[in-house]
Amino acid sequence: MPYAAIRYDVIPGHEEEIAEIFQGFRRVSTPILKDEQGEVVGQLLGSAVFISDEIVVRVIHYEGDFRAIGRHMGQQSGVHDLEGKLAKYLKTQRDTSTPQKFAEYFRNANMRCIAQLTKENYPGPLPAGVEA
Repeated sequence: MPYAAIRYDVIPGHEEEIAEIFQGFRRVSTPILKDEQGEVVGQLLGSAVFISDEIVVRVIHYEGDFRAIGRHMGQQSGVHDLEGKLAKYLKTQRDTSTPQKFAEYFRNANMRCIAQLTKENYPGPLPAGVEA
């Protein structure tokens, strides 16, 4: 199951304010991802947000079509609330006002993945009682 990382370049010195914004994030209405025709194409499994100085990284664990994540998130009111509150702390402003513009930003902010290690690709035998 893949991971994705989205980077936000923020103005340093506002780590606590940004942390509060993300801690108050309203979760999405459903973890199920659908395409334009309404067919299920994946699901969100979890996410985590990290901050250090002027970089915020959101790590997303998901199954299925990555493009569906941006489309799904762009339709969520909690995401738009977060984006509005976060805007004053961003180094570069961006337009995420519509689901389409949010999905475009989401694709462009995706960081290049250079390794994903899971128990499924562990090179040795797993300990007794651990399933791959």
